[in-house]
Amino acid sequence: MTEIIRKSLRESQAARWIALSLISITMFFAYFFVDVVAPLQKIMETNYKWSPEVFGMLGGSEFFLNVFAGFLILSGIILDKMGIRFTLITAGLSMVLGAAIKFYAFSAVDITAVVHVFGTTLPTTALLAFVGFAIFGVGVEMAGITVSKTIVKWFKGKEMALAMGLEMALARLGVFAVFRLSPIFANTSSPNPGEWNAANAVFMGMAFLCIGFITFFIYTFLDRKLDKQTGEKVLAEGEEEFKVSDLKKIFTNPGFLTIAGLCVLFYSAIFPFQKFATDMLASKLDMDIQTAAALFSWFPIGAMVLTPFIGYYLDVKGNGASLMLYGAILLVVSHLIFALVPAEVFSMGIAITTIIILGTAFSLVPASMWPSLPKIVEERYLGSAYGAIFWIQNIGLLAVPILIGWSISASNPGVSEQIAAGAVDVKYNYMVPELIFASFGVLAIVLAIALKYVDRKHGYGLEIPNKKK
Repeated sequence: MTEIIRKSLRESQAARWIALSLISITMFFAYFFVDVVAPLQKIMETNYKWSPEVFGMLGGSEFFLNVFAGFLILSGIILDKMGIRFTLITAGLSMVLGAAIKFYAFSAVDITAVVHVFGTTLPTTALLAFVGFAIFGVGVEMAGITVSKTIVKWFKGKEMALAMGLEMALARLGVFAVFRLSPIFANTSSPNPGEWNAANAVFMGMAFLCIGFITFFIYTFLDRKLDKQTGEKVLAEGEEEFKVSDLKKIFTNPGFLTIAGLCVLFYSAIFPFQKFATDMLASKLDMDIQTAAALFSWFPIGAMVLTPFIGYYLDVKGNGASLMLYGAILLVVSHLIFALVPAEVFSMGIAITTIIILGTAFSLVPASMWPSLPKIVEERYLGSAYGAIFWIQNIGLLAVPILIGWSISASNPGVSEQIAAGAVDVKYNYMVPELIFASFGVLAIVLAIALKYVDRKHGYGLEIPNKKK
């Protein structure tokens, strides 16, 4: 057995990093598509007659099937029972199918048509886009948990946190790219924002996902070869297979519950914020959409640069629980600056500084959180644990964009109607939404402190380095 492990692909640095590159490229394109219309909020209101509530519902629709149909829990079970290769291919196909439906909604559906659903009137474009984005959401979250387990498979006991950090860094580059490129793709037909076509941006996102599916497919050959070399499915000698009853062990694990709560609160103040950040900056700095999107595009760059270094630090020094606490504190600071600094004082320098603070928070917490989960739960049901934590996270990511869209309209009465009518000098005040985001950060601080206590009590080793000497 020792001889088999010594000669496996996992022991080859080149093979490990090639495997990481293949799966990371797909996540780059996936993150691009997640926010493909995020910089186009005003365009959706003007051209498609979407209110902030409808735009918020689009952001939340990505997580609808994962939350209400339990697809993320099912995805984790599929991953543990069917393996990495099957799950990656299923995830890739789901993302492409969902993207195709969303593209059809923006390109071929009458923008003036409406539909009545559950007592609410929605543009038909929105309803179909919601369906496509929900299917895409199943695929992207399934891909996320599978990529996490894949990295553990190749890097456990080695550079695991660094590998996860690099994967997240490349995914963050996808966010940078979308805030730079989406407005450019949308305005290829006209420089006039009133004539921009969101379908162009969605099409390019769909094309990128097709490339990502190919890289997932190529990775499966490496994965198959590794399994043949190790003779695994992949299970250590004497280890039990995953059972559905193991879900009870996950949901009664105090470390899992604490880190899951921290996860949903932290991400609820990040990803939904990205949907509205372009218009928030445009309103506060009195600038056009494309310039505001370009400014916010630097947010993930800070996270992209810092995350691998934080991962390396976690591998050699540890302190994972402490870094999550520091990240939660910075999250609160950044959103309070956005909320409380008046527009007449809010300058480009303040905006850049605040974006850097938020980007640092976005590095500290995810880079520390995801490598910590394998220390808390057993590897045989690690896929289900990732699925469960993503499911809990998705509850927040479903509800918060809708809450933020509602809060924008409620705190800015009449503004949405004026924008839809073509008014160009009307802006939203984002103080209330930003205070909501800050409140999530305060609760995240409380749970980060609780996590440090739980870690000391149960001895998970969250403060211990990941790399074995």
